[in-house]
Amino acid sequence: MPQIKSQKKRVKTNNKAHKLVVSKKTALKTSIKKVLAAVEANDKDAALAAYNECCSKLDKAVAKGVHHKNYASRQKSRLATAINNIK
Repeated sequence: MPQIKSQKKRVKTNNKAHKLVVSKKTALKTSIKKVLAAVEANDKDAALAAYNECCSKLDKAVAKGVHHKNYASRQKSRLATAINNIK
C-alpha cells in the first residue's frame, strides 16, 4: 500500500476507472450475445434492433478507448454476416 498521499489517490482513481471499463466491456459483451441469440432464434427484426444498439455501444467503446477500432469493425462485420445469413 502506498504511503504518499498522491499515490493513495492514484490507487483510488485507477480502481474507479477500472470498474468503469469492466462494466462497459460487460455491457458490450451482453449486447453482442443478444444479437447472436436473436440470430439463433431466426428472428431478423429483433437481430437488427439488437445489432443497431450493439453498433452504437461498439462505437462508444472505441471513442472512449475501451477497445481498438479494429475490434469494433471485426465484431460489426461478424454480426452483420450472421444476420444476413438468417433464412
